[in-house]
Amino acid sequence: MANKLEYNDYIQKNIVLICGIIKSLPQFSHTVIGESFYNLMVAIPRHSGAEDLLPVTISERMLDLNSLSVGQTISLTGQFRSYNQVNESGKLRLILTVFAKDAAIIEPGESIRYENEILLDGYICKAPTYRPTPSGREISDVMLAVNRSYNKTDYIPAILWGRNARYSAGSQIGERMVVVGRIQSRSYEKALESGETVKRTAYEVSVSSMAITGQNNCKLEEQDSPGSAA
Repeated sequence: MANKLEYNDYIQKNIVLICGIIKSLPQFSHTVIGESFYNLMVAIPRHSGAEDLLPVTISERMLDLNSLSVGQTISLTGQFRSYNQVNESGKLRLILTVFAKDAAIIEPGESIRYENEILLDGYICKAPTYRPTPSGREISDVMLAVNRSYNKTDYIPAILWGRNARYSAGSQIGERMVVVGRIQSRSYEKALESGETVKRTAYEVSVSSMAITGQNNCKLEEQDSPGSAA
């Protein structure tokens, strides 16, 4: 099983550690230079009894995918990545997935500790949206642009709570932010322009700790940000 995230992992900009239960068999996604990638869903139980159901993209070369079965426990490290997809209205929709870089099946009888941790080091690419909830909690929504290899960028929505939300509310586009937390999933209903209502799942980083480093990427502008995550 992969080790717990440490501060020296910040240099990697985007690192995810999850250990959870396979909820769906791998389905073919795409091929890159002769290497095929597959999608599956992994559930990570929370202490509350609920669970986060996360999409995972994994290479055929990493595990014997034909041997996987629903109910097995899988441990993996990777990155939280994004890409844009055209939705029903012709608009861009942000799609998020955990891209596995290393994975292993936890065999029956082995010690299991469910994990859901993420560390991101990126730049704010949309003005934070701060709001109080009806119950009095403070929330701030932030979109982070996280650079990776080959001049690509992942756009990751994050949600901050309490004093972190209040502190981040005045942050500017282009400021560098480092966050640690977990990837959470939540179901909701969305009304389409046709009047039809569809069920969807949103993914975001629930932040437990954060820092604004003082560095600023002046090249980032709000119009360069991705499509909606809804």
